[in-house]
Amino acid sequence: MPAAPRAGVTLADVAAAAQVSTATVSRVLSGNYPVAARTRARVTQAVADLGYVMNVNARALARSRTSTIGIVVQDVAEPFFGHIARGVERRAAELGLACLIMASRGSKERELELVDLLRSYRAGGVILVGGATDDRGYRTKLAHRARALADEGGILVLCGRPPLGDGAPTRSVGYDNEGGAFAVTSHLLAQGHRRIAYVGGPPRLSTHTHRLAGYRRALEQHGVAWDDDLVHVGRFDAAFGRATVAGLLRHGLAATAVFAANDEVAVGVYEAAEEAGVAIPGDLSVVGYDDVPVATHLRPRLTTVSVPLEELGRRAAELCVADGADAVDAVVGTRLVVRDSVAAPRAATEPGALSSAES
Repeated sequence: MPAAPRAGVTLADVAAAAQVSTATVSRVLSGNYPVAARTRARVTQAVADLGYVMNVNARALARSRTSTIGIVVQDVAEPFFGHIARGVERRAAELGLACLIMASRGSKERELELVDLLRSYRAGGVILVGGATDDRGYRTKLAHRARALADEGGILVLCGRPPLGDGAPTRSVGYDNEGGAFAVTSHLLAQGHRRIAYVGGPPRLSTHTHRLAGYRRALEQHGVAWDDDLVHVGRFDAAFGRATVAGLLRHGLAATAVFAANDEVAVGVYEAAEEAGVAIPGDLSVVGYDDVPVATHLRPRLTTVSVPLEELGRRAAELCVADGADAVDAVVGTRLVVRDSVAAPRAATEPGALSSAES
């Protein structure tokens, strides 16, 4: 016999009892998405056992979920985000879903506003792309929105960023960010480099912190001491790479290689080297990260870490509508792509300083 309706029983309680996500519970109750029969039975039994009664307003919102998913990127013009967005859009089209693409311009406040906007559009899934800043207040606000979205029958999908914690109902697809940085730094070390500058940022962004962790781990594994003077953080763009390396060259670059924390930063490193008359890779080896098209357009072609960006987008779109065994968080691998921008260090510059005057 079903339990009598009880006050205080939440959607999360039902989800925990049925061992499914809150989004799955909402979908079972609203009937607006297909759910496996066995999963539906578990949810129905949990509802009966707990005496759960769905809020009438929440039920109305869940039933009005549209076949639309939204994706929020920092900048649609940046190749990293553009390729992921293309993967989302193409997979959404294959699934019969419409796709809304929005840009936060790197603002946490705007990102939250866009999540709210997509909720108002009744999007069935909202995908947030790219690293997240280590800000507990922001995570708390986003977790609140994830719960609200789940209660309304939608789902928040994190693409390439860490989980929110606190039991927030999200799904995620990521890539081995630290592992890629470890691999590309190890490649430089294997060529004989021991003074490797790291150029990237911002300092509290998860993408940067994970890549810096991979860089540090590779140094430790090869017995190379950490040097704060070789680490320069700020932004993930060409202007920062150019300004940073130009400054280092003016003052005598105490390194034989540069790990540019993404390919856009590497573009700036190349510009600074060319302006100073420093040859790549003869005087200075350079590696990047992401393997966006510019990596093969640079001369010499850039050694970098390939991230399956479109695949990330496709999986994120699938997680917006996945259920049961398919609704599983995923991590895709990265791959070191060796091209022409790395050579063994010259004996005269290892481990000393390279300046523009010496080149």
